[in-house]
Amino acid sequence: MTVCRTFNTDGYCNPKLHYMVDLTSRLRDIKEMVDAGKYFTINRARQYGKTTTLTALEDELKEEYNVISLDFQGLSSIDFESERNFVAAFSRQILFNMENIPAEAADELRRYSEGRMEGATLSVLFISLSDLCRQSEKGIVMLIDEVDSAANNRVFLDFLAQLRYYYMKRMKVPTFRSVILAGVHDIRSVKKRFPANEDHKENSPWNIAADFLVDMSFSSEDIAGMILEYEEDHHTGMNVQCIANMIYEYTAGYPYLVSRFCNYMDDRIVGTEAFPSKSSAWTIKGFYEAEKMIVKEDNSLYQSLIRKINLCPELRTILYELLFTGIPVPYTATNSYMKDAAMYGFIKNENDGAVISNRIFESVLYNYFISEEFVTNKMYYIGVQEKNQFIVEGRLDVRRILEKFIETFNDLYGDKNDTFLEEVGRRYFILFLKPIINGIGSYSVESRTRNNERMDLVIYYKGEQNVIEIKIWRGNAYNERGEEQLANYLEYFHLKKGYMLSFNFNKKKEIGIREIKLGDKTLVEAVV
Repeated sequence: MTVCRTFNTDGYCNPKLHYMVDLTSRLRDIKEMVDAGKYFTINRARQYGKTTTLTALEDELKEEYNVISLDFQGLSSIDFESERNFVAAFSRQILFNMENIPAEAADELRRYSEGRMEGATLSVLFISLSDLCRQSEKGIVMLIDEVDSAANNRVFLDFLAQLRYYYMKRMKVPTFRSVILAGVHDIRSVKKRFPANEDHKENSPWNIAADFLVDMSFSSEDIAGMILEYEEDHHTGMNVQCIANMIYEYTAGYPYLVSRFCNYMDDRIVGTEAFPSKSSAWTIKGFYEAEKMIVKEDNSLYQSLIRKINLCPELRTILYELLFTGIPVPYTATNSYMKDAAMYGFIKNENDGAVISNRIFESVLYNYFISEEFVTNKMYYIGVQEKNQFIVEGRLDVRRILEKFIETFNDLYGDKNDTFLEEVGRRYFILFLKPIINGIGSYSVESRTRNNERMDLVIYYKGEQNVIEIKIWRGNAYNERGEEQLANYLEYFHLKKGYMLSFNFNKKKEIGIREIKLGDKTLVEAVV
């Protein structure tokens, strides 16, 4: 029976059931590390394809190696309470997951698993594991997923220390060919729990781990290959490379988000009034509809990211500065908060500067930070009250939005100092805009233009795009350069009209709206 494949965002992917990116080159690179006898960690953000990769790797290695594939989510907190409990639980997992266990080794592991071995310590277990490696006809590779489940546990850290000891003795003592640990956190920098009267201290039971440099994000070519398989099955007539490029531009290849886009375009928006068929969904318009829905949904990935922000004020500060002030933040790998932000997938290193890792996360974070001011901010309240006047015959009247914003902003904050205006101006415009487009439209910030002087906001409303350059006034010459930049940007978006919102601190400024002609482009400039 032919199975109709789908795009999967729940659990690991199976190539027989799901459309997948071709992992061949990644598996080849990882196998080279295994062949070289490396011990290493695959630590990536949540839902980054770690389990899918490990599952595929197990199949890749089986012909040449005996593979023990374990998942620490299958162990309970009780299993980590003592060495004896851990030894029993670990032995049960090996017996359940490893094929072709030599009879003598299986009998010994079975006694451990049943708790019948007095003095069943980790050091005793590892003597048995060494015997298992000696008896096995093939080298043994151990894969352990979800090691975060035990990251701060004393017994687990002692387990890592035993792995390290046998790795250091590998030329004289039989041991695993390779050990691969997967999780979000880097086990090399895990902290060990000590008694209550002692501080937490850095522990290095896994400092033997080799650097894992395999890129697990998806390129636009990877995405195109996956979509092409879908197109060969469904014949939608889509422009495969165009859609792949757009998905990559918004996700930076984050595996879950890539699959989420495809899932929405394949299933969630199809059958609606605007997208009655798959052919209508796999279009640029369909892409923006999927993007709007993905940004607004409440999924486990976003919940995890927001939870990390709320637990770490320093992380919140870094992200807020990157989003709203545009002040450059150098990427410093030794900074613990920056390292955590990168580990959780919030930021990445781009030209030695910290940037938000992808446009979807940017929009989610913008919405989250802005939502914290919904109840108390007057700009948002007035946007709610006045929203109907900005929609004319189903289209967004951006000029009228700017006019009303100028009027409202000057009424409420005209007497504030320059520092206040420079800090809150852009944020308050987004607060004003949010209720006007909410439910129908969406917006994104072009990261290439976000700095402490300029930010380009792109509004999507019923299939139309509007570009607004928001900037701090730095004199006429600077303003003219901004006009030229916006004109070029309009050319990129194939638009004839664009908008500028200038926060001008000159006491002799003329507040209001004016239109500027640059070639065949019309620029509507609003001065606050």
